[in-house]
Amino acid sequence: MNKQLLIVSVLACSFVSTSLFAQKNVAQKENVEMLNEVVVTATKFNLKKENTGKVIHVITQKQLQQNAGKTVIEILNTIAGIDVKGVNANASEPRSINIRGGRSRQVLVLIDGVPVTDQSAINQEFDLRLLAVSQIETIEILKGASSTLYGSGAATAVINVILKKASKDSVSGSFETSFGTNNSTKSSNSGLADKNQNINLNGTLGNFNFLASFSITGVDGMSSAKSTTNTVFENDSFYSKNALLKLGYKINDKVNITSFLNYDTFEYDFDAAAFSDSEVNMGDQEQFRVGIRPNYTYNKGELYMLASINSVKRNFNSFNAFSNTLDSYQYNGESINLDLVNKYEFSNQFQLITGVNYQEHSNNTITPFGTIEKDIANFNTLDPYASVVYISDYGLSANIGGRLNVHNVYGNQFVYDGNLAYSLLNSKETSVKVLTSYSTAFIAPSLYQLYDGYSGNIDLNPETNQTFEVGFDATFKEKIQLDVVYFNRKEVDAIIYNNTTYSYGNSSSDASGLELNVRVAATSFLSINSSYTYIDSNDLEDFNDYIPANKFVAGIDITPFENAFLNVTYRNVGERTIFDRYGSFGTAGENVVLEDYQVLDFMANYKVLEDTVTFFVAATNLLNEDYDDIFGYETRGRNYKVGIRLQF
Repeated sequence: MNKQLLIVSVLACSFVSTSLFAQKNVAQKENVEMLNEVVVTATKFNLKKENTGKVIHVITQKQLQQNAGKTVIEILNTIAGIDVKGVNANASEPRSINIRGGRSRQVLVLIDGVPVTDQSAINQEFDLRLLAVSQIETIEILKGASSTLYGSGAATAVINVILKKASKDSVSGSFETSFGTNNSTKSSNSGLADKNQNINLNGTLGNFNFLASFSITGVDGMSSAKSTTNTVFENDSFYSKNALLKLGYKINDKVNITSFLNYDTFEYDFDAAAFSDSEVNMGDQEQFRVGIRPNYTYNKGELYMLASINSVKRNFNSFNAFSNTLDSYQYNGESINLDLVNKYEFSNQFQLITGVNYQEHSNNTITPFGTIEKDIANFNTLDPYASVVYISDYGLSANIGGRLNVHNVYGNQFVYDGNLAYSLLNSKETSVKVLTSYSTAFIAPSLYQLYDGYSGNIDLNPETNQTFEVGFDATFKEKIQLDVVYFNRKEVDAIIYNNTTYSYGNSSSDASGLELNVRVAATSFLSINSSYTYIDSNDLEDFNDYIPANKFVAGIDITPFENAFLNVTYRNVGERTIFDRYGSFGTAGENVVLEDYQVLDFMANYKVLEDTVTFFVAATNLLNEDYDDIFGYETRGRNYKVGIRLQF
């Protein structure tokens, strides 16, 4: 397939030389923009990526559009150092993100800089199925411990999802719809079971700007659990709705206010357990977020307040085979976040960032096994923090900071970080930057882990993490980009479930590894991207579940002519080990090794009418690889999707 596409591209070149010349200029412009890429997650303010010693990966709006039809989780799963458990399971199954050998609770998710967590969940992690790609402008992934700026939970990475902003036009918008199949490797009759629609309206009227977006997704046609016999399991569906409203007002050249409101909900069916079907288990979840951000720019700095309220409600009904009843579970988590941040520029070289962050969280849970009362299961933190940024005239950049976490249950916890970046070469043809950092993080036990009547432990210690990383990135003649990073993480008092006491306890863990990214612009119309991740973690059963030691991702981007884009992506995931804690897989107390697997995906899009109409197609798991993503649960096989995006 790759050879045929290349031949078509070459033939097209002979007829559209003007287009290819334009593409070459665009490619050169993109490489220059990458060198001067501006990120916000490193310091909470705009900073050139070359001036930070932290590892930051940016998923741009162009890349999101090129991945039309994919979910946020599927896109994140292609990034070096990230592996998503359940990425290819049925849509109704939850996912968890493992970064650098860590667990999902060690990844902090931000939406426009606001921490989002589910305080009713065991591990507090945010469910990324609640996010619609059509509402996102860019995604920044900040690797390593980052609690100095972002507080509890930012141990292995921070994923900052930056939502779209209003256009400068008075009114503009877009509509996108797609239809696809949802088959397992053993079935091919789901029809158009995967349906997605999104509408977006935005604009600017004088000093007022607005953005409104609404998305609907429905997926059916496949069972969550895997059948090992000839028994046909019933389909488990997933339906979601995502609404976003952003309003902004520019009071004057120095003061502006932005407010936002998010409402996300989904309903789903789920099965009884691994290899076990159920026709009655079902659940629903909704999230409501509202917030405001006033921003003041003055002579030598900038000050803003970010205030938000987040509420998550989860309900599900599950059949109880012991009592022959349908049991009901209710989980309610609430969070309040206030962050006052100031940047002061003493000069072009020195910046001081200071802030104070207040958070308040609560959990109210009602299950057949007990109740967690909101009046008891709550905590708050008040954290002052500061960070100094130094940018020299000779290629050296440094960032040092600290944060005092004042927790009303655990008392004071101090975290700190420091990073250095140095440009060895910085010319039009070649640039080489070396970087290193050392950072710490603090993670408080979840309210569930503390107060659950069955497995809770109020004597848990908070978890602390330390991360060291060193590496370099280089660009050669706008043709080759290479970055390599070595990291080492250590966890003290890591919170795990103790299979002997049947409650949560503390332990220790460590992991080290290597991340490598290579991008080669072979021609003006063809580029190759690849990444490799190696992780060496300890053998403790609760730490290495589903984490592959080796993962390789490679993609070929082809632009046969100006308005067309094609991509072929290959993903190879190494062996993973899981510990059979309860004998669910017939091997209680033993490790189960899942074999490595490989997946090949294809996508293409074509723009017409001056880019106002985009047609896109995608084919996933072209080889129809049958493998275990989550042991005991079905994996998606070869599937297809077609769609159209209209800009108006």
